[in-house]
Amino acid sequence: MPRWLQQRDTEPVPATRRLVWLPYASVEEAERRLGGIPDGIEVDVYRANGDSWPDSIAEVEFYVLPYMKGEEVLDRVGEMPHLKVIQTLTAGVENFLPYVPEGVILCNAAGVHDASTAELAVALALASGRHLDHYARNQPSGIWDSRLGISLADQRVLIIGYGNIGAAIERRLAGFEVASVTRVARRPRTEPVLVHRIEELPQLLPNADVVFLVAPHTPQTEGMIGSQELGSLPDGAVLVNVARGKLVNTDALLAETSTGRVRAALDVTDPEPLPPEHPLWRTPGVLISPHVGGPSTAFFPRADRLIAAQLGRFAAGEELENRIT
Repeated sequence: MPRWLQQRDTEPVPATRRLVWLPYASVEEAERRLGGIPDGIEVDVYRANGDSWPDSIAEVEFYVLPYMKGEEVLDRVGEMPHLKVIQTLTAGVENFLPYVPEGVILCNAAGVHDASTAELAVALALASGRHLDHYARNQPSGIWDSRLGISLADQRVLIIGYGNIGAAIERRLAGFEVASVTRVARRPRTEPVLVHRIEELPQLLPNADVVFLVAPHTPQTEGMIGSQELGSLPDGAVLVNVARGKLVNTDALLAETSTGRVRAALDVTDPEPLPPEHPLWRTPGVLISPHVGGPSTAFFPRADRLIAAQLGRFAAGEELENRIT
């Protein structure tokens, strides 16, 4: 572990200046989108879009990481001796965790992506079942080739990872006349709805026509869907993965979908990006989108609301939400 992760200057910044880095084009844009900046907070901006690191790097206390960037946005965190908070705009933070200095609070963006990701999850299930990918490929050639669609109506739905996004998927399914919704999570519960233990998955998979995978990526969930789990699904079932690619064993998925027995609609893959030569691209019954569950017009107002709320708490000395560390 680098020494700067263990030894950091904790000398306080003068109380008159609490510096925050925000991922906007200008301070004026930040003020407009956030509805103002709390008293006692000074803003610098950094989007990691080829722009230079701000000169205030040694003074920043609260750093909102630019969205859709990798770990490189923390390359110079060792030069931030007064850093107190790192706020991501992603729900998953596993790629950032190794770079968070000891004593620095890490907060994620739980809730920001619920609407956008849930919407895409349902869209992928619909597109797969109604063969929209097939029709799109035929359109440039003007081929009129209709197929019997598999509707969401009357399907048995299983949601693996019943957190905020899982609940948002269920709400969006309300108008589709699905036969049932079964929920699974690491933490079982009976209120306000029944959520099964993850250990019950082997008994639940054989009765699932549509499986939405939205569990977080952890050492416990990595590879949780493999040959046995896919083989347990009934004929014609579809796996919709909007979580992380590593939750599914890619070789097992390829083997199972190649037979045509089950389908897959994937917003995430392992590896990612999926190499152009990978056979999953050309496997009938497999629909792939390039990890776009979060990026949509729904993201921006929700991200702005989170940032504004967290800055208000930070300025007031209140407990931050969505704390990971």
